[in-house]
Amino acid sequence: MRKSSHPKKGLVIIYTGNGKGKTSAALGVALRAAGHGMKSVMIQFIKGPWKSGELRAAKCLKGLISIFPMGGGFTWAAKDRRENTRLAKQAWEFGLKKLMSKKYDIVIFDEINYAIDYGYLDEKEVLSRLKSKPPKVHVILTGRNAKSGLIQFSDLVTEMKEVKHPFKTQGLLAHAGIDF
Repeated sequence: MRKSSHPKKGLVIIYTGNGKGKTSAALGVALRAAGHGMKSVMIQFIKGPWKSGELRAAKCLKGLISIFPMGGGFTWAAKDRRENTRLAKQAWEFGLKKLMSKKYDIVIFDEINYAIDYGYLDEKEVLSRLKSKPPKVHVILTGRNAKSGLIQFSDLVTEMKEVKHPFKTQGLLAHAGIDF
């Protein structure tokens, strides 16, 4: 694969909203970038140690897409605020090292908006660090309830809107390959 030329400016992209598809959109960007020989890394703030489809797929694209699940699971159901904060800060520091290493063309902070919304991370600190990112690196932030300061700073913001969901309409649980 040949690496395409880098743009002059790496974009900051947010995928937010109450609809499904935020992580999927970020993974779609990583897959598209892999087709151009670009390297992506995803740091997952909520997802825990279970084996998701994206982890399995990333192994097939060795060196082009790396994924690090660093959360404790479904944080909104967890009761240990101190542990959730510790895990979020640990994931943030790990992700910052990946961002500043300049080894990746795209750094995805998956579900970071939840961590900020729940108060596990400070929006102003995240914004401050993003302002000093390497200029050619693209950054993607996913999760519901993206904060206004991050939205204003970003180059591209897409809001996913739920229109219909099979859990609400049919009681169907998450599907392998579709939801995880």
